[in-house]
Amino acid sequence: MLSQVMAHTADALASNDAEVASQRFFAAMAPLGASYIQTRVYRRPAAALTAQRHLEAGGIVFRSAPASWTIESEACRYVCLDCNPLLQPIREGWTRYTFGGVAPHADRRFGRYWDAMSEARIAEAHCATSYGEGGKIASLHLGFGDRAAAAENGATAQMAGLLLTEHLMALRDPPVGVEAVSLTCRERDALVLVADGKTDWEISVILSVSEATARFHVDNARRKLGAVTRAQAVARLLARNLI
Repeated sequence: MLSQVMAHTADALASNDAEVASQRFFAAMAPLGASYIQTRVYRRPAAALTAQRHLEAGGIVFRSAPASWTIESEACRYVCLDCNPLLQPIREGWTRYTFGGVAPHADRRFGRYWDAMSEARIAEAHCATSYGEGGKIASLHLGFGDRAAAAENGATAQMAGLLLTEHLMALRDPPVGVEAVSLTCRERDALVLVADGKTDWEISVILSVSEATARFHVDNARRKLGAVTRAQAVARLLARNLI
């Protein structure tokens, strides 16, 4: 999976312009069925997170959507202000998820939500979010017009998306001290294997260490990098050419 992820992000990561990087990423994902994109880099409001405050935080880098899909449209305002289930994963620091995972398609409470999303040609969407110091957040919403295509390409879209959000965050607000992080060879090797989809047990076999030791190396690397999750740690290494 790692080679596929890198292939879909190479052009985006080569750009030093956040908007161009987002555009290139969308172009790379379009053949997989992506029909919508929104990227943001913003700071989380200091006050309690609400739909209104989340919207007012701004920071839109790039959006590709139907001309009718604007914050003035009834459908867009509904999913941004009246029914925004995505606030939960932001509050809890999730780095990768599907919209359907927090707003289940079969749940009647979200019927109107998905009707509104369909106006933006979104049948399902993946989100990748990177968290930085001082409440800094970079996020990607990548919509698909077909749920089957979204499911088939989900792992690639989410991991590639994290590379993009790490890159966008670094471009808009360069990190301090991350490049100086010193990982051991085992920590780097373990993270590369995580990127390739390996479990702790599989990593332990490959590195000839115990499962507990494999887990220790991965979590140690994550802490050193200041990442919320293992996936973000991998993305941070890859996006900043530390592997």
